[in-house]
Amino acid sequence: MTQTTIARPEVTALQQAVQGAADRLVELGAGGVQFRVTRGEESFVVTSGIAELGTDRPVPEDGRFRISCITKPFVAVVVLQLVAEGKIDLDRTVESYLPGLLPYGDRITVRNLMQHTSGLYNYMDSFQKPGDRFLRDRYKHYEPEDLIAIAAAKPLEFEPGTKFMYCNTNYFIIGLLIKLVTGRSYREEITERVLEPLSLTETVLPGDDPNVPEPHARGYMQIGGEPVDVTLMNPSEAGCAGEIISTTKDLDTFFAGLFGGKLLNEPEFREMTTPLPPEMIENLPMGIGYGLGIMKLENDKGLDLWGHGAGIPGYATLAATTRDLNARVQLSFTIGDKDFGHDAEQAVIRGVNTALCF
Repeated sequence: MTQTTIARPEVTALQQAVQGAADRLVELGAGGVQFRVTRGEESFVVTSGIAELGTDRPVPEDGRFRISCITKPFVAVVVLQLVAEGKIDLDRTVESYLPGLLPYGDRITVRNLMQHTSGLYNYMDSFQKPGDRFLRDRYKHYEPEDLIAIAAAKPLEFEPGTKFMYCNTNYFIIGLLIKLVTGRSYREEITERVLEPLSLTETVLPGDDPNVPEPHARGYMQIGGEPVDVTLMNPSEAGCAGEIISTTKDLDTFFAGLFGGKLLNEPEFREMTTPLPPEMIENLPMGIGYGLGIMKLENDKGLDLWGHGAGIPGYATLAATTRDLNARVQLSFTIGDKDFGHDAEQAVIRGVNTALCF
């Protein structure tokens, strides 16, 4: 009887290097890591760590996770499609669309909202604190208008258009604008305009649903010196600024579709990828420019690299692609049983550079 030998795919030097970067993240506090990389014709996924503390359950290669602020590029695509249709003007003011919403809405344009140059107070700074607050409110529903009102009650941080400051309030207002001009929610518009055309079947906009669909790794937060499972939460406090759940595969398909010309016409894509100058960007890890809902990212080889980073209780993510789609990376990890500090943040940056520039 002849024994059949099954040839196993060779592990490349790039894959070994990325595996080492994923393992290092676990050493520094990540619970579990998913790392998807495409470099030319080479594409692979590596994982590290565990899916749940106290078990040896491995991290699924196709696991879902909260992509948090990477929701913004999805929203930006919808807005820019509406710009192409003549339904939104980037340089019209908030007041002209949503009168009375902001006391200074006549000084803030749609463009200011999308590129975070509005000067608005970030509503999350008033209550998004770790620990007891999260445990108390994790299943609470938030209306967008109530969160915007928190910001509207504060003075502007700076004159609109003069500085960059990342602010989730901006995208809650954009959600209301989408509803105003289309008569439908941003969830419906994202589904019809982005998810369905690209067949992003693993991506969901959960609304008030606290669950993360299976399969997934569980996320934790350090509370009182102990890791507490924070996988379940009502994501309405992130809403149009950060509620989406997805996978590395769907994120790769999204960015490949966006930069491959499947979602935007050239004029609107050019608007999206025209960055603010680097001197305006502060406190944005890896970000050296911000366009409309998307970042220009620093890297060791000076690649024309675009994407977005994200964080929400329990989960952190970064997705990026070169403009020519030759190098792409999606890194998602759960927070584990340690505080995730500066060394770990630097390890994320080094890991992405390894994946893209090795």
